[in-house]
Amino acid sequence: MSTLHRLQSHPWHGISAGDRAPDVVNVFVELVPTDTVKYEVDKDSGHLKLDRPLQFSSLCPSPYGFIPRTWCKDRVAAMAAAATGRQGVVGDGDPIDICVLTERPINHGSIILRARPIGGLRLFDRHEADDKLIGVLVNDPAYGAYTELSQVPRPLVDRLRHYFLTYKQLPGASGAGAVCEITDEYDAATARQVIRSAMEDYGAGFA
Repeated sequence: MSTLHRLQSHPWHGISAGDRAPDVVNVFVELVPTDTVKYEVDKDSGHLKLDRPLQFSSLCPSPYGFIPRTWCKDRVAAMAAAATGRQGVVGDGDPIDICVLTERPINHGSIILRARPIGGLRLFDRHEADDKLIGVLVNDPAYGAYTELSQVPRPLVDRLRHYFLTYKQLPGASGAGAVCEITDEYDAATARQVIRSAMEDYGAGFA
């Protein structure tokens, strides 16, 4: 087969986390702020699939995707359990999620960008660790100089928190029926350690 007709690399397995990971990482974008349905990568084919319509008017405030060749499994779950004292925590079995702050509009998903992690939200989906990292687009004019989550304007962090606390909630469900909770926010050093752990989980599971 001609090299002009190569098959496209699987975005989870065929793209690296980045030659400077965990300090600067590749991100495969699945969802952008204008999307009113939730897209995610189909693990078998590597194509974006429509997961579900969003049930509320709340939209993801920033481009959202994952770091290739990471896996939220035993090591990531152990970090979440150690930080919170919880028992029975497991990883959600997906690549590590990351939101990327940028001033520039990104109008569609299924693209790769480079981001610098600056912190994260420790999220639990029932008993599953489902960390949501936050990064900044490399060389972004507005956010590119940020190195810590504490530098991000609080209203933007609150919008991210609100989105992830409600994006799986069904219409009419009470607060008692919520499935997601955020126990704490963490800094850039912890975010980098989460990425290292997720890269090690991926190496143990797929290498």
